[in-house]
Amino acid sequence: MQKSFDISSSAGRYGVEVGTGLLSRTLAANPDAIIICDRNLSGYLPATAAEPIYIDAVESNKSLEAAPSVIVALRQRNANRNTHLIVIGGGIIQDISTLAASIYMRGISWTYLPSTLLGMVDSCIGGKSSINVGGYKNLVGNFFPPKEILIDTAFIRTLDAEMVVGGLYEAAKICYARSFEDFRDYLDTKPSYPLDPDGAEAVILKSLTTKKWFIEVDEFDNKERLLLNFGHTFGHAMEAATNFGVSHGIAVGVGMLIAINYATRRGELGAVGIERTAALAGHVKSKLGDGKFSVVVSPPTIPIDGVLEKFTHDKKHRTDAYRVVIPRGDGALELVPQQRSDEVHADIRSAYEETIADIGWQFE
Repeated sequence: MQKSFDISSSAGRYGVEVGTGLLSRTLAANPDAIIICDRNLSGYLPATAAEPIYIDAVESNKSLEAAPSVIVALRQRNANRNTHLIVIGGGIIQDISTLAASIYMRGISWTYLPSTLLGMVDSCIGGKSSINVGGYKNLVGNFFPPKEILIDTAFIRTLDAEMVVGGLYEAAKICYARSFEDFRDYLDTKPSYPLDPDGAEAVILKSLTTKKWFIEVDEFDNKERLLLNFGHTFGHAMEAATNFGVSHGIAVGVGMLIAINYATRRGELGAVGIERTAALAGHVKSKLGDGKFSVVVSPPTIPIDGVLEKFTHDKKHRTDAYRVVIPRGDGALELVPQQRSDEVHADIRSAYEETIADIGWQFE
């Protein structure tokens, strides 16, 4: 059963629809559209579809250096200001396509069909592109929402355990960031792996309708929406330092654990906050598993010095202070400046080392 809602933005309202059969429907309705697609999904397109612009969904393609090849491919297909794009894929495909659509001939319309759970529960709405430059994660980007977002839950069947769990971490983060009550409501959707398309619908709708509040009250990341960086600052550093050997969704989950550890170490939590963050941490660790039951089959060894270097240069920090989203008091999230000092640096290192050891990963 299809379900839909709208998002308000400065560029106008755009619709979100969740259901099945949406891929074939939109391709049939837009025969002249240019398709940009994750190469791994080539077998899912109908034979009647026009030849897409294929992009390999690897982190190196989510970069400013790779963007010109997509722009040139659009030109070679005679795209003009009236051309409509249909974009099919996960976050990497979304990021590079958002950038390309926004700057090609000063902007052309597009439709997005996310193929990963992470894209379905989080990144598909909000209109942001986040592009890597010179090894630094998400250093540049812009806002350019699609005309519509169609979430075809049939794509869930293409995802392995790590991809599903990574998506669930983003959904848990969004709901916890809004309130502990929203997090409990999210748990009531029974998020788990395996996740069938029908069960996925409740998870997706809860996550997206919760994120809708953030992006409508703070479209351009000035205040409330910044809380959605929970887990990201700590997690992005691990992604970059391992050359993206830790996938984004898993990095966010582990990043939340590190943020909780750091907040506890700094004495930021009261009794209620300790209880609530323990519930979140327990959920994260239960989905990750450990040993031979871990969803991350071969986690990389985490180079702590390299992680701290990437953490230190995160774009969200200020010259004199780190800016991190951590739980405080009763467990609610806050964006907190932390003065750059030997003591703070030592606590950040300890939070990384203790958390990584706790989940059974290795560090050096």
